Amino acid sequence: MKMQKLLTMAPAEIAFRGRQAMFKTAERVGHSARSQVQQEHDLFATLAGDGGDSTDPAALYRSGDIGKAMKRLQADFQHAAGHRFFTGATAVQAPDLLASYLPRIRSEIVESADAVCAGHFHTLGYGRLSFYHGTNQLSVSNDLINWHLDAVSGTISPLVHWSRINALDFAEVGDSKVVWELNRHQWLIQLGLAWKLTGDNKYTAVFSRRMQAWMRDNPTGYGINWSSSLEVAYRLISWCWALVLFKDSTDVSAQFQASMMSCLRTHAEHVERYLSTYYSPNTHLTGEALALYYAGVLFPEIGGAKRWRTLGRKILLHQFNRQVHNDGVYFEQSTRYQYYTVEIYLQFMILSQRNGETLPKGFSMRVQAMVDFLLNLRRPDGTVPQIGDTDGGALLSIVHRQPGDYQALFAIAAALFEREDYAWAAGDSTAELICLLGPVGHYRFMALKQKAPPVVESCLFADGGYLIMRDGWRPQGHQLIFDVGPLGCSDSAAHGHADLLSLQCSAFGDNYLIDPGTGNYTSEPQWRNYFRCTQAHSTVSVDGRSQAMPNGPFSWHGHRPQASVRSCWTTPNVSMIDASTNAWTDLPDPVVHRRRVVFIRRSYWIVVDDLSATTSHDYDLRFQFAPISVHLEREGWLRAIGTRGSCLLMHVSASHKLTCQIQNGQQSPPAGWVSENYGQRSPAPALSCAARSSGPVRFVTVLYPQLDAAAKPPGVLLAPSVNDQRSSCLRIRIDQNHDDRIVITDDDISVNQGTAACVV
Repeated sequence: MKMQKLLTMAPAEIAFRGRQAMFKTAERVGHSARSQVQQEHDLFATLAGDGGDSTDPAALYRSGDIGKAMKRLQADFQHAAGHRFFTGATAVQAPDLLASYLPRIRSEIVESADAVCAGHFHTLGYGRLSFYHGTNQLSVSNDLINWHLDAVSGTISPLVHWSRINALDFAEVGDSKVVWELNRHQWLIQLGLAWKLTGDNKYTAVFSRRMQAWMRDNPTGYGINWSSSLEVAYRLISWCWALVLFKDSTDVSAQFQASMMSCLRTHAEHVERYLSTYYSPNTHLTGEALALYYAGVLFPEIGGAKRWRTLGRKILLHQFNRQVHNDGVYFEQSTRYQYYTVEIYLQFMILSQRNGETLPKGFSMRVQAMVDFLLNLRRPDGTVPQIGDTDGGALLSIVHRQPGDYQALFAIAAALFEREDYAWAAGDSTAELICLLGPVGHYRFMALKQKAPPVVESCLFADGGYLIMRDGWRPQGHQLIFDVGPLGCSDSAAHGHADLLSLQCSAFGDNYLIDPGTGNYTSEPQWRNYFRCTQAHSTVSVDGRSQAMPNGPFSWHGHRPQASVRSCWTTPNVSMIDASTNAWTDLPDPVVHRRRVVFIRRSYWIVVDDLSATTSHDYDLRFQFAPISVHLEREGWLRAIGTRGSCLLMHVSASHKLTCQIQNGQQSPPAGWVSENYGQRSPAPALSCAARSSGPVRFVTVLYPQLDAAAKPPGVLLAPSVNDQRSSCLRIRIDQNHDDRIVITDDDISVNQGTAACVV
C-alpha cells in the first residue's frame, strides 16, 4: 500500500487489508492449488454428523466408505434442498405452470439452453458469443471452452495466481466483463430449467461435462475467474441453483455432486477471505454477502456454513442502511445498480422467510422504497431509463431482458408485498417470479388488481437527488427526470456519471431526451470517458470541460461535484424546481450553474439555465436525443419526430449570441452517440448550443410536445425587461385565444395563463 493512502486508513481497515495481503502471499508462495480429490476429502472432513448415526455422510467417511458417504450426502441434499431453497426451484408444479401460462417464455428458455449446449452464450450487449476460439485453437467438437478467453477481443488471460492479474488491464486480459459474464455460469440455470421442462438428459450431460471441465481448468485461486470476489460469489449462486434444479436427475452422480459441493465450499471460503469490505463496499460487498448467505442456508452441514450465514446476514443488514438513502435511492447514482441491489435484497428476504428468520422492523418498507423509486422512474413506454453505469447483467438470469426491462423485478415485488401498483408496472407474471416464489407467488400476483399509482405531478427524491415530473401514468404520457444529486457515492463514485442537472424527457409515450448509456468499462478508454462525461448528457459544460475528470475506468480526479435543490414547488397548474451545482467552482474564475425547470399545465416545460462568472467563458448547452429524426427549423425551433407520430419541439433562446448545431455520430471529438447496451454504441442526434460570455449568461429552453408531428410550433418571444437587465419575459402563443407569459427573474418565475397568475 502507498504510504499516503495508508495514513488515511482507520486501524480496522489496515488490519483487514493486512490479513488479506498475508493470505495472498501465503497462497502464492506456500500453497499450490489443491486437487479435486483433496478438496473432496476436505469437504467430508468438515461435515457435521449427528454423533449417533453411523450412516450419516460424516460417519461413513470416517469409516473409510467414501462411495457410500457421497451417496448419502446426495440423498440428504435431495431431501432437504426443497425446504431450504426458493419454492419455485423445487415445486413440482412450477415447470407445468411455466409451460402452460408462459409458453413463449418456456420456448425461449429451451432455445437458450440449446444454444448453450451448442457453445453459444448470450453475453451482455454482444448477443451470443462462442468461447471456443482463441490462440489455443480449441475444438468445438470436443466441447472445450476456453474459460479465460475474451471472445470479443480474442485475448486470453494468464493462468497465474489471481492476485498477479490486473483485471482492468485490457492488454493483459481483454475485457474482463466479457470473461466474467461467461464464468458467472448463469446459463446453468437455463440448462436446469430446460431439463425440468423437457426431461431431456442432454442438458444434464452438458451441465456435468462443463462443470468438470471448469473445475479442471480453473484450479482454486488461479486465473482471472478468481480475481473478483463478486464474480466468485455470482458463480456460487449459480451453482446453488444448478444443484437444486438438477437434484432429481438420475444422471447427476454422487461423485459429481460431491465434487461440486467441495468446490462450492472453496468458493465460499474465498469470498469470505477476500470480502470487498474496503475495496468496493457497494454491490460487490452485498452480492458477496448474499452468496455467503446462500451457501449457509443451502448447505448447513458443511463446516463454516453457520459462519457464512451469520456473516452474510450481518453484512446485508449493515450495508442496507449505509447504501440506501431514506427515500429509497441507491447511493451509486445508477439505476442498473439500484436494480442489482433490489434483486439482492428481495432474494435475501425470500430466503430468510423460507428458513425461519425474521428481519428488522422497517426492513420491508425500505425495500419497497427502493422499488417505489424505480416505479417513479418508469417511463410511459414501461422501461426504466439508464442513469449512470449500465452493464446489462442481472443477479438471476432466466430469460434475456434488455437493460431497461424491469418487469421481473416489479412482478416479484408485487407478489411478495401484495402491491397493486407493482403488479400494474409488471403487467403480467414472469418466469423469475415463478422460479423464486413458485405457484403460490404466481397466483398471489394474479389475484392482485393492477392499479397505477396516484398521480403526483412533481415527485422529489431529496436524499438521492432526483425529481420526476409527469402528467399521469398513461402509456401516451409525458415525463421529465431531473438529476439533482451528486457525482456518485462518497466512496469512489465508480458507477456515477458527470451528469449533474441533466434532463431526460418523454412525451406522448416516446423517449426523446435520454441518458447516453455506458459504452464499455475497459476495452476503449476514450469511449468509456466520453459516455460518462458532461458533454454526453443534457446539461451545460463550461470551457470544454466535464464536471469531473476521469482517472481510470472507475475513479475520478480530485473535485467531486454536488448538486443541491434551492427550492421546489407545486401549484394546481405549475410545478417548478430550482437547483444548482458546484461543479465549476474549482475553476480559476468560478462559475455557478443554476437550472430551473418549470412544468406548465402538465403539457410543456421551460428550462432556465443561469451561469454566473466574472471573466469570459465558453458555455455549451447540450441535449442528447434518442436515435430518432431531429432537424432544425426556422425561428430557432428544433423538431424531434417520435416513433408514434408525435414530436417534441424545442426552442432555445439566450441572453448572448448562440451558435446551434446538430451533431450525430461525430468522431473527433465524440458527440452524438448513445449506448443502449454494454459494448454497443450507435449515432444519435445531439443539439449543441454554444455561447461565449464575459459575465452572466442565461439560456431559456422550451420543450413543447405536440401530438401531431407536423403541427406548427407555437409563437415564442423572449424579451428583456425594461427595468431589470436580469429579468426577462417569455411569451408563448398557444393558440389565437391563449398566451402564456412567463416572467423570469433571479428571485422567481411567474406564469400568467390568461387571467390567472401563479408565482413559483
